Amino acid sequence: MTDTDPLVPVLPRQHIETVVIDGQEYEVKVGVFLSNGKSRRARMTPGQRARFATLGLDWAAE
Repeated sequence: MTDTDPLVPVLPRQHIETVVIDGQEYEVKVGVFLSNGKSRRARMTPGQRARFATLGLDWAAE
């Protein structure tokens, strides 16, 4: 899959997901996390990029 693959959702930078852990709600800024990761990929270790790649993010495998 690629970043333009219609099966891969494109999240805007301001996208926020609410997750519940032990009954407590937390807002996770997923869009910011992914955007920062992509812009910092050159400084990531191979292991860090591999973890992103297992999530289906093709830019991490490059």
